[in-house]
Amino acid sequence: MQLTALDWTIIAGYFALALGVGLYFKKRAGSSFIEYFASGRRLPWWIAGTSMVATTFAADTPLAVTGLIAKNGLAGNWFWWAFALGGMLTVFVFAKLWRRAEVLTDVELIELRYSGKPAAFLRGFRAVYVAVIVNSFIIGWVTQAMLTVLRHTVLTDLPEDSWTDFWLVVGMLGITGIYSVLSGLWGVAITDMIQFVLAMAGCTVLAWLAVDHVGGIDELRIKTAENFGDTQVFDFIPNFGSDAAWMPAGVFLALALGQWWATWYPGAEPGGGGYIVQRMASCKDEKHAFKATLFFQITHYCVRPWPWIIVAFAALAMHPELRTWATDGDPKTDPGAGFPMVIAELAPSGLAGLLLVTFCAAFMSTISTQMNWGASYVVNDLYRRFIAPEADDRQLVRVSRIASGGVLLLGAVAAFIMRALSISVDDAWAILAALGGGLGSVFLLRWFWWRVNAWSELAAMLASIGLFFGVKVWQQGVPESERLAGQYTALLVATGSLGIWLVVTFMTSPEPMEKLTAFYRKVRPDGPGWKPVAAAAPDVQPDGNLGRNLLCTVLGTAVIWLMLPAVGAVIFGEYGKGFALMAAAGTSAFLMFKLASKQLSTA
Repeated sequence: MQLTALDWTIIAGYFALALGVGLYFKKRAGSSFIEYFASGRRLPWWIAGTSMVATTFAADTPLAVTGLIAKNGLAGNWFWWAFALGGMLTVFVFAKLWRRAEVLTDVELIELRYSGKPAAFLRGFRAVYVAVIVNSFIIGWVTQAMLTVLRHTVLTDLPEDSWTDFWLVVGMLGITGIYSVLSGLWGVAITDMIQFVLAMAGCTVLAWLAVDHVGGIDELRIKTAENFGDTQVFDFIPNFGSDAAWMPAGVFLALALGQWWATWYPGAEPGGGGYIVQRMASCKDEKHAFKATLFFQITHYCVRPWPWIIVAFAALAMHPELRTWATDGDPKTDPGAGFPMVIAELAPSGLAGLLLVTFCAAFMSTISTQMNWGASYVVNDLYRRFIAPEADDRQLVRVSRIASGGVLLLGAVAAFIMRALSISVDDAWAILAALGGGLGSVFLLRWFWWRVNAWSELAAMLASIGLFFGVKVWQQGVPESERLAGQYTALLVATGSLGIWLVVTFMTSPEPMEKLTAFYRKVRPDGPGWKPVAAAAPDVQPDGNLGRNLLCTVLGTAVIWLMLPAVGAVIFGEYGKGFALMAAAGTSAFLMFKLASKQLSTA
């Protein structure tokens, strides 16, 4: 793909805009520690919500979606669609609780909920684990995705052993680092909004071009089905009856029923967590936090996926070898490359620059968030908590900027390693999901059950990591044809971890009643699991609407899982089916908003 002067102008203009935003918010971000990491807790819901969506739209996501479809058809996306139930639970149950907690990071909640040395150790350990290991891994894999984009668009003639693409991306990391270090969360959130609009516009235009190139939507469907011998590739619910089902029933059920509660995954943490909590903590109040999270969930699942999916189908129609690459076991091949291949083949002058900016924007929005989010753990949960508890705002802001740069450097090192090992994007997704298996249950129940203590979380984390590697070693000793699917092993890890941390909970003492009462007064969690604490604090009045909020969760999930196939049906000309599903989704949405009207009212 050859870039023209117009393309380069578009690309240069975007980078200049990003740097300009960073410079504009430099003074505000430097005024206080809370401004730097939480925008002074003044973000309106629509900025916070869009920032959440932009962060989860990284350079890796369209590539990973293409890889999932190449392996398992449309139904492969249940790997992440399954998180919708947990996401809606965060919206209706946990968003208000997180905002009431007034924490800056999710691990700060640990010492609000638990007490003593176990809680302090857990907070510090978790901060290091997320900021250093998980955060670096995420930066590494989105960088790997950006390398894939470059190698299949503007650097197609680059020798396999060349590192030119890597150093180009390092330059992008440097630009992202400058505006992120200067502007804090204000700059990150505002650039997220710009980046999301650019990224969605670019992917939508590419989808339209791809369909037109193939010969229209009907021809797209015919060619894709012909390439693979049947229509399983288009099944929203997998075809379990086929002798060669792309996704077995057990795998689908493990995803749909277990993924949302069993697995800790960035952006889809059970009970909320990570940068989602950071955005909720930055909102004006708990109603803005609720609205931001609801906007994120609807946009994340119902608005964003179909342009990616259509381009993935077009890639499969144009390049049937993608399916072979996905199943031949060759680690050097990556079916996700189909997405940038479509860009290289179809983008005319001007649009080529816009589409490259699309991926640059998606890449940089995620990197900037990872920097700010990762640094918040380093400063708030390590430096401020254990090293310099008396540090003033000026000192904390200075350390925050240094930490942001350090997080970026660690991510660059991780990217270098992943580049050397040729780890694909969808493999990276699977690895991180597996490492987080088993944590979800304790993260959920700590809000509902007073008996959960610091030892419960420590046991869940250590059991999750230990069981993951134990199961991995066990499976490597089994003949390849007899190995369990990754979804089954993840469920084994989650179930084993649940059993271990429950045993540890009953073998250890509960948290002191004074600590539990203080937490109960501040956060006002609902449900019968807090009965002994409620008796000790009779003056505290929880909302008393847990049942209604759980029903809203079910209805919200129904909206997502009905709208996804409804949009697809309309795109492929199945109007009766599409409008019937939309009607069902609309009914669910009406009931959901009706029940949630109090939370949605103006703050």
